[in-house]
Parts: sequence; structure tokens; C-alpha cells
Amino acid sequence: MIAEITTTKAGEIVRVLFSIVARYFLIAGIFYFVFYIWKKRKFWYAKIQQRYPENKHIIREIGYSMLSVLIFGAIIILTIVAGQKGYTRVYARIDQYGYFYFFFSIILMIFLHDAYFYWTHRAMHWKPLFRIAHKTHHLSINPTPFAAYAFHPIEAVIEVGIIPLIAFTMPYHPLALVIFTIYSLLLNVLGHLGFEIFPKGFASHRLFKWHNTSTHHNMHHRLTRCNYGLYFNIWDRLMKTNHPEYEKSFDEVIEKREQGKLMSDTELEKIRG
Repeated sequence: MIAEITTTKAGEIVRVLFSIVARYFLIAGIFYFVFYIWKKRKFWYAKIQQRYPENKHIIREIGYSMLSVLIFGAIIILTIVAGQKGYTRVYARIDQYGYFYFFFSIILMIFLHDAYFYWTHRAMHWKPLFRIAHKTHHLSINPTPFAAYAFHPIEAVIEVGIIPLIAFTMPYHPLALVIFTIYSLLLNVLGHLGFEIFPKGFASHRLFKWHNTSTHHNMHHRLTRCNYGLYFNIWDRLMKTNHPEYEKSFDEVIEKREQGKLMSDTELEKIRG
């Protein structure tokens, strides 16, 4: 299969790599610019950990993310080649399966990935594997949006493994997969945002509590042995791996956010020191 890459047009390889890099910097960059630069003072009250990471940590996050992009690109190109050879279940025309299945397949990808992420993530917290692979990601104790792809190469391979899993097990249209990957990156960036944007009562609401928040994943980076989920809070609740103080911590962040909205710029500067 690796040898088949040589028959793939160089332009296709460049396009795949460029699209991954562009999405990463566009989505992570916009959130970083808005929350950490442009509206830094305005959104300070929504900062989950009331401090900013040093520039060296942000540079490290971007550096590891670029390495991950190369690995993602290699696996995706191999998957494309496999599809060209007829080994995957990709199909070219939406009407082949219909629009209902097209949209259903995106939802199926999201739920499949959520389960895949939870269990591979928990596996990477096994001490030997954590030291080898996952510890790199946890260097971001106070993560920024750029931490979304900041993985050790071994973890990067595991993370992108969802793509061939989808490609070889379910019929999918390329556009559906693109929409899924954009959604995945967006939610990944929100998890590493470092600011809480969800409304008051979200984490304990009988319906919305099944969706994760920025506070949820931020606690994972800070405390490590809890809150393993990605998009949803389903597996953490079922397996009882939510931190016992999660909902309380979310409410405390929201309370600070609400109080901050009432403060003047001078008062906020005093709090920030």
C-alpha cells in the first residue's frame, strides 16, 4: 500500500496536507485571536484557569500539531489510495445512498468517533502507554486552542485511526467525511479553548448535560485521571469517570463569568494583577 503513494499525484498529497494545516490554523487561530488577543480583556472573566500559558507552551503546541498533521496526512493519503483501489466503502454520488443516509452517516461518524476516542483515550492513560505517548499532550496543563493536535507521534496515529476505521467499515461520501472532520476539529478546539462559552446550567441540565463543555476537558488536562470524553458526556457518565466536582466546577466558572460581566475594566485589571 505504501508503494501505491508513488502513483498518487503530488498535487493530491499537497492538497491533503494543505487542507489539514489550513483548517487547523483557521479554526484554532480564529478562536485564539478572539479570546487571547482581540477580546482578551472582555473574555477574561470566562477564563477557566485564571492565568495565561507562556508563549513557549503555545509554540510547543503548534510544533507538535504540525508533526501530527504530517502523520494525519500520511494515513489519509493511504486511505485515499485504498479507496481508489476499491478497498474502502467510499462512494462518489450522493444519490447512490440518498440524502437521508448522507446526513445520517455524519451523525454515525460522530457517535462512532466519540466511543472510539473515549476508549482509546482511557487506554492511553494506562501508565506505560501514558509515559510513552499521551504525556506529551498533557504538557498542556492550561491548554490553548492550538493544543487540539498537540500529540506525540504514537498518539497522532491512534487519533487519526478513526478515518480508516470509518472508511473500511461503513459506506461514506467524501463530503460527509469532510464535514465530520471539520466538526471534530471545531469541538476539539472548543475543548482546549480555556474559556467557558456554554450557558448557565448547561452541565446539569437533564438534556444538555450529555454534551461536553470546555470546563470538562480543561479539568482533564489539569487533573488527568477523569473526564475522558470528547463530544458527549455519555461514556463518562456510564463508566462513572466524570470528576465528582465537574458540575460544581462548571457552575463556579459560570458564576465568575457572570460576576465579571458586571465589573469595570479597572476592576478586572486589579483581579488579573
